[in-house]
Amino acid sequence: MKYRNEKFKLVIPTIKYKRKAIKYIKEHHKYNSRINGSGLLYEYLNDYDGWLKKLEYERNIVTDNVLVPSETYFLVRTNDDKIIGMVNLRTDLNERVKNTYGSIGYGVRPKERRKGYNKINLYLILLECKKRGIKSVILSCEKDNIASSKTMLALGAVFDKEIFNNFQKKFVEFYRIDVDYAVNTYKDTYEKYVCQSDE
Repeated sequence: MKYRNEKFKLVIPTIKYKRKAIKYIKEHHKYNSRINGSGLLYEYLNDYDGWLKKLEYERNIVTDNVLVPSETYFLVRTNDDKIIGMVNLRTDLNERVKNTYGSIGYGVRPKERRKGYNKINLYLILLECKKRGIKSVILSCEKDNIASSKTMLALGAVFDKEIFNNFQKKFVEFYRIDVDYAVNTYKDTYEKYVCQSDE
């Protein structure tokens, strides 16, 4: 992987990123690409303020049989302040979410793919998990999504199970990542691309 001197950080969405966030989603539409990890931003292109309010609501949800709290971030390349990807972390899980989506959803904009950026995206959200005291996370992907499974495996994911999703009509694979193990094992690989707060 060659990122030159690029640095990245996770940013909680604010009004400052409205124009760039909408452009991010429109790039997916242009390339007819599936959107992952966006906290449903694509449904709020005409109501970005409403989306920010939705994220605030989701941040403060109390886990029940249906809902779980979550936090959505932009993956920002600090060299040019460009939104490269997005990631959604479900900070708690119930049985329904555990067996459908898992803990983390993530994605990278179409024109920035095949550069290894999603590995940095996943590493950064694992750092956030560590800060929050989350010890283990569950990730899922469709069985034919080889790029996604490779990203998980690159951060130490262990295959857990495969199920047939009746809604998607596809087989879905589930993986687990030990957060402390992943952060400690891959620190030398990814930490150099992390923007420190004083940079």
